[in-house]
Amino acid sequence: MSAPGLMLCDDLIFYSRVSGTARAAGLSVRMVRTVADLVVAARAAPPGGVIVDVHFPDLDLPALLASLKEACAPVPRVIAYGSHVEAAVLKAARAAGCDLVLPRSAFVEQLEAKIAEWLTPTTASVE
Repeated sequence: MSAPGLMLCDDLIFYSRVSGTARAAGLSVRMVRTVADLVVAARAAPPGGVIVDVHFPDLDLPALLASLKEACAPVPRVIAYGSHVEAAVLKAARAAGCDLVLPRSAFVEQLEAKIAEWLTPTTASVE
């Protein structure tokens, strides 16, 4: 099994859906409940990928991406998702440097087909 992915969210039901899909693909994803926990976990064992809910309370996405860049080599792929009605928030996540930003509905649609790609380490870096 490859390095586990990390998921920053506060929705246990949605996390269960993502982790179940990852498990079916032979992967694992661990839920973290704070940005600090995500960075500590990433520093301890660079994740295969990071999934972030852009509506996570008090999330400073540019600071998180900078912390991941400092903590990990290679820098993990960061997949962000959020409400389609919050277009400005999704646009800000793209501008911050997330590798992929999707409305939650598109994230769910693509989850089964793309989870392996999302949680597989890459040599690309978040800029």
